[in-house]
Amino acid sequence: MIYQISVALIAVAFAVLVFFLIRTLKSAQGSLDNVSQTLQEVQKTIDELSYEVKQTVRHANDITVDVQHKMKKIDPVMESVENLGEVLNEVTAAAKQVSSTLMAKFQTKRSNTEQSKRPETSHAITPPATSTDRTLQSYEATYNDEARGGKNWMKYIDIAANVWQRMRK
Repeated sequence: MIYQISVALIAVAFAVLVFFLIRTLKSAQGSLDNVSQTLQEVQKTIDELSYEVKQTVRHANDITVDVQHKMKKIDPVMESVENLGEVLNEVTAAAKQVSSTLMAKFQTKRSNTEQSKRPETSHAITPPATSTDRTLQSYEATYNDEARGGKNWMKYIDIAANVWQRMRK
């Protein structure tokens, strides 16, 4: 009889173990179903995002090609602007050189004619301290003499050179 009771207890214990094992397995199956469903949703979202990312990359590539095309069209304009800057620089340098040469010639002519008209005086003229003072003195020496009629074109050259220098600064 002990054997029968032992077998009955083992059978009951086994039945209880199987019952709890079935509940655990059903719970695990539910969790795995949720994980499977979540993975499917994630896969679907990734597929949608990958499509959008591909569209964005295509759009960015189109924009890049368009920008490169436009940059190639602008290159000649930029080269022209660079050449124009160089030409203007050369013209300014030439105008400055011509202006300086003409100013020196007229100052020497004027000083020669003034020395012949004036009695000799022994007071020394101090040179101007700044470049602005020198410019003003050269303007006065060149333009204040009313007897020089017809020499207004020098004034325009000097004004243009000064305007150009101020614009460059």
